[in-house]
Amino acid sequence: MDKGHPAQMGTTSTQFCEASVDGEGPRFLKQYPAPVQLIVQFLEQASKPSVNEQNQVQPPPDNKRNRILKLLALKVAAHLKWDLDVLEKSLSVPVLNMLLNELLCISKVPPGTKHVDMDLATLPPTTAMAILLYNRWAIRTIVQSSFPVKQAKPGPPQLSVMNQMQQEKELTENILKVLKEQASDSILVLEAALKLNKDLYVHTMRTLDLLAMEPGVVNGETESSTVGLKIKTEEMQCQVCYDLGAAYFQQGSTNPAAYENAREKFFRTKELIAEIGSLSLHCTIDEKRLAGYCQACDVLVPSSDSTSQQLTPYSQVHICLRSGNYQEVTKIFAEDNLTFSLPVQFRQSVLRELFQKAQQGNEALDEICFKVCACNTVRDILEGRAIGVQFNQLFLRPNKEKIDFLLEVCSRSINLEKASDSLKGNMAAFLKNVCLGLEDLQYVFMISSHELFITLLKDEERKLLVDQMRKRSPRVNLCIKPVTSFYDIPASASVNIGQLEHQLILSVDPWRIRQILIELHGMTSERQFWTVSNKWEIPSVYSGVILGIKDNLTRDLVYILMAKGLHCSTVKDFSHAKQLFAACLELVTEFSPKLRQVMLNEMLLLDIHTHEAGTGQSGERPPSDLISRVRGYLEMRLPDIPLRQVIAEECVAFMLNWRENEYLTLQVPAFLLQSNPYVKLGQLLAATCKELPGPKESRRTAKDLWEVVVQICSVSSQHKRGNDGRISLIKQRESTLGIMYRSELLSFIKKLREPLVLTIILSLFVKLHNVREDIVNDITAEHISIWPSSIPNLQSVDFEAVAITVKELVRYALSINPNNHSWLIIQADIYFATNQYSAALHYYLQAGAVCSDFFNKAVPPDVYTDQVGNKTNDKVLFFAELPHTVFHFLQFSKLAFCQLLIQVAILCQFLREIDYKTAFKSLQEQNSHDAMDSYYDYIWDVTILEYLTYLHHKRGETDKRQIAIKAIGQTELNASNPEEVLQLAAQRRKKKFLQAMAKLYF
Repeated sequence: MDKGHPAQMGTTSTQFCEASVDGEGPRFLKQYPAPVQLIVQFLEQASKPSVNEQNQVQPPPDNKRNRILKLLALKVAAHLKWDLDVLEKSLSVPVLNMLLNELLCISKVPPGTKHVDMDLATLPPTTAMAILLYNRWAIRTIVQSSFPVKQAKPGPPQLSVMNQMQQEKELTENILKVLKEQASDSILVLEAALKLNKDLYVHTMRTLDLLAMEPGVVNGETESSTVGLKIKTEEMQCQVCYDLGAAYFQQGSTNPAAYENAREKFFRTKELIAEIGSLSLHCTIDEKRLAGYCQACDVLVPSSDSTSQQLTPYSQVHICLRSGNYQEVTKIFAEDNLTFSLPVQFRQSVLRELFQKAQQGNEALDEICFKVCACNTVRDILEGRAIGVQFNQLFLRPNKEKIDFLLEVCSRSINLEKASDSLKGNMAAFLKNVCLGLEDLQYVFMISSHELFITLLKDEERKLLVDQMRKRSPRVNLCIKPVTSFYDIPASASVNIGQLEHQLILSVDPWRIRQILIELHGMTSERQFWTVSNKWEIPSVYSGVILGIKDNLTRDLVYILMAKGLHCSTVKDFSHAKQLFAACLELVTEFSPKLRQVMLNEMLLLDIHTHEAGTGQSGERPPSDLISRVRGYLEMRLPDIPLRQVIAEECVAFMLNWRENEYLTLQVPAFLLQSNPYVKLGQLLAATCKELPGPKESRRTAKDLWEVVVQICSVSSQHKRGNDGRISLIKQRESTLGIMYRSELLSFIKKLREPLVLTIILSLFVKLHNVREDIVNDITAEHISIWPSSIPNLQSVDFEAVAITVKELVRYALSINPNNHSWLIIQADIYFATNQYSAALHYYLQAGAVCSDFFNKAVPPDVYTDQVGNKTNDKVLFFAELPHTVFHFLQFSKLAFCQLLIQVAILCQFLREIDYKTAFKSLQEQNSHDAMDSYYDYIWDVTILEYLTYLHHKRGETDKRQIAIKAIGQTELNASNPEEVLQLAAQRRKKKFLQAMAKLYF
């Protein structure tokens, strides 16, 4: 019987949900051997697609059965107390993602709202805890994905199993991609959680039942601060600090400054564990792993005031490795042989790191590898362990320098006066075995005549050893067989295969990779060596062609060369990527025209990335050969060639970024416009840029681009007929009639860097945002007049998605050029439209500052002529709206700071006709008279100064009244002055005030 369906498990949902009074889980869950697997079964059942009458696959229906299954899955997790350690061990990333999203949904987290924009302190405790759980899992998953995973041995190939594994792998990759994009937001959410000073609550089976009931029955109980499983503040902070520390530590490989943050979080975790105790029910920290993290942070982030004598051996070794002072490492290891302070595993990891660098072509490290290996070997024999394979490899060809160093290390590693008999015996046995392994008597006598050897071995033992060695010499007795050396004993095949696989993973030299694969295939023909590392990934469109190669060696070689090349390109190691791709191209050219074209396409993409990351950043145009190759790719019409979507995106973006508008507009073949949506979009953008200087009537292309984008941002409604015969709207989804999905469009736009193209796209989306009927405040943008002013079917456009896209695009554009005044104005308008007046004022001021040398020059008239708000139909200058902006900020934030109120009065002077009503109203506020006289130097309107004189007289503020009178008496404000003098006085005060405002808001 299928255990996946609750009705088939011998237990009803009512029985399942029964809980004892003391809050423990139901008896059924206690008896079930692995309750966490129930989550998988429930969610799989709830997410099964349905098939309609026309045999079309439909998404899972949102019916009562599926809602119950999702609720049951949440209850199982609640029974497990939402322990992420338990859930992560047993659930895959897609399943756990689905579970936590259901938790967010049932905890009333608004969909589409970024968690970083939510104030955790004002949310209900269960909602805040759900957000914390999701973001903790997000960064834990990112950290876990960076660890190497041992590849499971593949069993007999089964098509259905392989398809299922591939689907799950692709789904996991997509989720990880989204989590990594949102990683910075998740970290900000968790940092904000550390500032909370209240206990939180997580959903239990009872609270989940309450949420599933009718709202009238619950009576708001779940909103109470005492419902659910209580998580103390210290326990929550301890878990969050540990997870943040792991995230920062993982970022340290690319951003060394992150190690400092990691160190702070880990040591705070230790403090919190000491406060709450290690037996906390809701705080499970792996203290051994935490200790390892703290130790690593001590090495990576040593104290600034520490001297070399105060540094731990770990720190000393790490500093030497970073500075390339490898000789000092050998001294530290030799000294450590006396104290045994460094763990053997750490010493071995240092040796492995040096081996890897030596194998990558640094021949100077061969000597260092032997010296470090000799130090480690002496440590091993002192502790009674056998001699390792690596020492025998490196000592296979001894010379005078190696033996001198080995004797020096042995002498420095033992204190003969204090050493125990066992240590002396181990050292003596080691020296004897070294002598027995040497064939050159000269080297034997070097050891046997050394002071340490003479001290450790008695006279009889020395004489016996020398006699044995002389008998081995061919000059004395050719009949005596030499002592069998270590390397006369063949290593097992599994050891050799493992070593070669390790080298295969590390190597980026294509010829070395080929040599290793030839050796591996010579040892065994049963293995598929392209599966050795789970980090070797190639696009799914290529895998079918490559894995279809019949020859096993060729298949492994092509797969690994391409996977390593793609990885090197991703991490911007373009030189190695080019070597790997070139070798792969040479290999496939011999037998597969299809794969040859694939490699040519990938090398084109690599060359684009190389130019964009190199000389392209300084504005240098790409070579004409590269532009010709991009055109050739776009015009390619070879059948059955697997193509990656990203290459088409990059090629069109490349042409737009380097202003190849003539080609995209006039020379692109007609068939491309029908078959490649990115070419179609690029052609419309290029043509719109060309038509901008022309009259409005000639902008036919702009209308076509508008219609394409509107179609992409449209949604289609899905209807269903109920049992009573009524038709109801059940869901809206992205329309499939557009040339691409909105996410694909956004991804493409984020590859563009050309300012004019970005400005055109921004103005289009801003206009589309303004078209909706319920808009209160329009957003302004350059070239916004070229777009249509209406849409025939407003209901078909997903305006929420449009608003999100506008914010994303402005954020991206400002990351390209944070000093573009038109983009800054758009960002300011967005904040103004969402009642975030302080942020809006910040960006309005920044827009003026960047184009006026911080207000030292006159602000260009085209910067502040756009409308800030659309509350009236009149065209209002920016300065006309500034007072209202500040006043609304005060009104909405319920603040009445005197500085802001006097700013309102000052800003009222910027109007064409001074707004005395607003100015006087702000000055009349009760809190407006403290320290307001410090702003009188910015006022040039005598009427406002006279009103201030009247207010101070009325309030009995004699000193401030005298300051206002003094300001009125300035000669440059005399009404009898020429207009030029008055304007100069006003401009001077405007400049000083705007600079002060900018310093206040920046």
